[in-house]
Parts: sequence; C-alpha cells; structure tokens
Amino acid sequence: MHLATVIGTLVATERTPGLDGIKFLIIQPLTRDLKPSGIPVIAADAVAMAGPGELVYFVGSREAAQAMPEPFVPIDHAVVGIVDQLAISPPPTFGSAAKKKRGPS
Repeated sequence: MHLATVIGTLVATERTPGLDGIKFLIIQPLTRDLKPSGIPVIAADAVAMAGPGELVYFVGSREAAQAMPEPFVPIDHAVVGIVDQLAISPPPTFGSAAKKKRGPS
C-alpha cells in the first residue's frame, strides 16, 4: 500500500462493464515524508467516500482490481482507505551509523 493525496476527480461517461457506478480520483503519490512522488495517477475509489484534499492509501495491480465490488475489472490503482491519523517514526539506522550513535561496545 502507498500514501497519496487526492487532487481531483475524473468523470467518464463511457465505461467498461464492471466499472458502472465507480468514482475515479486523481491522486498524487507521496514519499515517506509526505512529499509528492512521481506523476499523478487515476485510481478507482473502492471506499466510495474519498475526496479532494484527503490523505488516502492505495494499492496497485491485481490488488487494485480485487478491491472492487466486481473483482478483476481493468484498473491499475484503487483507493482502499482514507487516513484519519498518521504517525511516522524515524527510519532505523544500521551498520556503522548505528555504532557511532551507541558508542563503543
């Protein structure tokens, strides 16, 4: 799963069977520091409640298709949750950097 911000919506009047009634969102993937990462992507809204400005988490590939009411529809990304709270710990240190912080053994 990955974090993203919803930056817009997409309206499509013609759809493939199985996608009727599904809302599509334009999402901006984020880094661990919540900075934009790469280009925005289109995602089906599997929770049917996400909107612009919200922090969401999404899946891609086969997992995205399985998140939909009708499995295996032709989608690449699906929003599967809306983030209510987020706590990010600092990344762990390994090797010589960790020894320098601890001091000699």
